[in-house]
Amino acid sequence: MSNDSASIIPASQPATLGDRLRNIAETLRQETDTQIKATSRILGAAAQIAQNHDRLIGEVVEMVEEDLSQRDQSEAPTTYEVADLKQEFKTLKAAKAHFDIKANSWDSLAAKLNEVNEISGSSETWIPNSDHSSQVLERLDRIELEIRSLQGSMDQVLGLLLQMIKQS
Repeated sequence: MSNDSASIIPASQPATLGDRLRNIAETLRQETDTQIKATSRILGAAAQIAQNHDRLIGEVVEMVEEDLSQRDQSEAPTTYEVADLKQEFKTLKAAKAHFDIKANSWDSLAAKLNEVNEISGSSETWIPNSDHSSQVLERLDRIELEIRSLQGSMDQVLGLLLQMIKQS
């Protein structure tokens, strides 16, 4: 029984060169798979960050377009017509007193009002109403917070990539 039992129970043998190479190859495969998965996750996170960044830029562009549209609407100059002035004010004297402008006729008054309106309209800067301003500021604050969050995420992604490069 001495020869038969020895062949059935494997003795602890030192690993052969082939076994060690197979173990190293398997370890390399596992590390490669892990790096591929990590790279995939990092690239997915980077893609999501880029999408969020694009969305935020789109929001800012939309806000600017809304503000410009509102500005254009508010800057439309008023043109004074003699007939409208006569309808609004009973006398030329009342109209002159209201606008604090000296004029000898309704035509002269309308011309002076339109001239003043053109000058003030071209040099005037648009100031949004306070309600609209607060909404814009709130949106900008929210966007700024999201951008800061995205910057933090990008820093993490770059850190992971640098670690992977160092390990390679």
